[in-house]
Amino acid sequence: MDFKERLKQRAKEVDSYLEQYLPKESEYPSEIFEAMRYSIFAGGKRLRPVMLLSACEALGGDGNRAIPFACAIEMIHTYSLIHDDLPAMDNDDYRRGRLTSHKKFGEALAILAGDGLLHHAFEVMSNACVTDCCVETAKAMQAIANGAGVYGMLSGQVVDVLSEGKQIDEKTMYFIHKNKTAAMLQGALKAGALLAGADKQQVDNMEKAGEKIGVAFQIADDILDITSTLQELGKPVHSDEKNEKNTYVTMYGMEESKKMVEKLSQEAIAILETFGERANFLVELTHYLIDRKN
Repeated sequence: MDFKERLKQRAKEVDSYLEQYLPKESEYPSEIFEAMRYSIFAGGKRLRPVMLLSACEALGGDGNRAIPFACAIEMIHTYSLIHDDLPAMDNDDYRRGRLTSHKKFGEALAILAGDGLLHHAFEVMSNACVTDCCVETAKAMQAIANGAGVYGMLSGQVVDVLSEGKQIDEKTMYFIHKNKTAAMLQGALKAGALLAGADKQQVDNMEKAGEKIGVAFQIADDILDITSTLQELGKPVHSDEKNEKNTYVTMYGMEESKKMVEKLSQEAIAILETFGERANFLVELTHYLIDRKN
């Protein structure tokens, strides 16, 4: 089985786990649960949960222990996408090849669906911490919360919004990418390492790799916003230009941006290779993200 097939298989596994943890559409009030599930099961590569599970396994941990945290991080990621697409934010009509939540259910229910996914993620993690009560599970939840919170993804999104239509410097650009995108990938790898009982150096190295992968991933996304199509990407292209967003492409140009993606990815791979053969899937995943088309 080649890497892409293995990645698809892992994504399917995550989908089956999500089915276990998400409320059913038949439960009351069914409208909110339908909206939550609509966005969760709209597709996607499940990169964050797959990275969390793979980091845990790479360090000799039990992947089953990491499942609720993997599901939670995907719920948090999906909540952020729902809110990103809203008219007050990026005002996008399509996500993952289908209508965005607010286009399907209306703005009010879309906002509440995002809120529901965020809060349910912490219900799932806190329940796991109560069931498996130890410092590793508590720290894993903390790593995910930090990645998504006011010193992570949220702050990156805020600075991104406030910078629209303005000239910014290199430091601010890196801050946006590091927090808006990389912080959640750092949280995924760090949580996986913690759940495996890794030592401090191993946890720190996973976190460093996550930062480099995350920034490279976002630069690659900036490139795809220009070079891809709606059919390939599953969401509108030229969205950054429409919203007057600052990107590495607008600041450094296309060729330099591609070089940055390659450099950061290779640095991340060098870190991951220190974990040995068990980290091969994460190494291959990083290679894949360099050359992705969607």
